[in-house]
Amino acid sequence: MLLIDKLSNHENFTNTEQRIADYILKNITDIPPMNIDKLSKITYTSHSAVVRLTKKLGFEGFKDFKVAISEAVYSQTTNMNSVDANFPFDSNDSVSTISKKVAELSVERTFAQLDERLIEEAANTIAKSERIFLFAQGDSQIRARSFQNKLVKLNRFAILGEEYSDEDWTAANLTKKDCAIFISYGGRISQYERMLTHFSENKIPSVVLTGNQKSPLIRLAQTAIVTTQNEYDFLKISTFSSQITFEYLLDTIFSVIYAKEYQQNIINLKNKFNLIQRGTLSEGLAKEHDSK
Repeated sequence: MLLIDKLSNHENFTNTEQRIADYILKNITDIPPMNIDKLSKITYTSHSAVVRLTKKLGFEGFKDFKVAISEAVYSQTTNMNSVDANFPFDSNDSVSTISKKVAELSVERTFAQLDERLIEEAANTIAKSERIFLFAQGDSQIRARSFQNKLVKLNRFAILGEEYSDEDWTAANLTKKDCAIFISYGGRISQYERMLTHFSENKIPSVVLTGNQKSPLIRLAQTAIVTTQNEYDFLKISTFSSQITFEYLLDTIFSVIYAKEYQQNIINLKNKFNLIQRGTLSEGLAKEHDSK
């Protein structure tokens, strides 16, 4: 999660910490040259309160925090956050400008938020599972189907849990040897919450991809990967930001799984390619057989 997003999330802050965080967000460009004494005076707090906030955000102290703030200020002046996730282009933009904005929309921001440990954890869970179940709705299900298609290249066959509207029956059949992957930007689907409660209680591995850092699904999942994109639930041209993010995350997870047995996967790829192109599964051989 980006530092700006952490500061905006007041859920675990005391009133004093929230006051400091609010001031930093409103005056972020003034923070890098500021010392702790000035910040505590301006916010009517204390040195210890500022230090406690920085440690809660994952820093050793105020100096480390200021370095991160400087990087955040720099990022705000680059293209990473210049594209509106809800209206990434307007009527005056050229084809070139539109294509550039869409390209910049989410990948850079998502990469900046990636937690390598969580990506590795998700990849390991999927790699060792006997069966993989994908739960996603709407546009997110398109991303799930894309991931399902990629896994076939690894001789892994994922099941779309909602394909035949039997989600609860599907969930009831999962075991500790399986894993469930939930893809939901808003992360507020009550049915998913019930499923994850069941999976958590029965120690069934689960992975959640969401853009909502306050989603109730996060606390229930074995692994939760959160990437915020400032995309509204209602007023937007399309789901550009969230779906580019999910595609990127799933491609990254797939690549990590692939790399774990890279040489063997390359050998399998060549063998299957030859089988399909030149072997008994090739179209040319089938036509030759039919002509006899």
